[in-house]
Amino acid sequence: MMFRRRERRKVPMLNTTSTADISFMLLIFFLVASSMDLDKGLASKLPAVDKTQTPPTAVDSKKVIRIIIDSKNNVTLDGKKVTMKEIKLRVTSFIQVNGKSHLILLQSDRKASYETYLHVQNQLVAAYNRLRNKQSNNLFGKSFELCSSEEQKQITDKVPIRISEVYNISASDNSEKGGKE
Repeated sequence: MMFRRRERRKVPMLNTTSTADISFMLLIFFLVASSMDLDKGLASKLPAVDKTQTPPTAVDSKKVIRIIIDSKNNVTLDGKKVTMKEIKLRVTSFIQVNGKSHLILLQSDRKASYETYLHVQNQLVAAYNRLRNKQSNNLFGKSFELCSSEEQKQITDKVPIRISEVYNISASDNSEKGGKE
């Protein structure tokens, strides 16, 4: 017998030419179909960290206005229930009377809705914007937004934003923790 040639058997192979295309299409599909959560919240510029410890200063109680949001979303200003428009008007006149030495104390219950808190914050910002625009019109004859950065700094020195925020724990939260914190 003669030597027989062995035939090599071919290993079956998968056709993978379209695999990259399919994976790319799936990637596009999931990117388009998924939702992206956006950050929610208020943009606030926090003061720089002061390395030197300054002792707390006493504030004249006549130059403090207290805005309280309770757990039922009722807003009171110095103990009297107010609407959002009243907040803007009263805060504007309060800042005009007390100048730089004013302080707004915003106290919010942790169970108060974020929406109510935002509405109060918007009214406070609107009051400050109104006063700053009035000041810039008196000094420079144009709105605050159109002023140069030096002019804006001069106005913000005259009308500084002075808001102190405090968050309260509800009585129901306190009782869940055994009355201690």
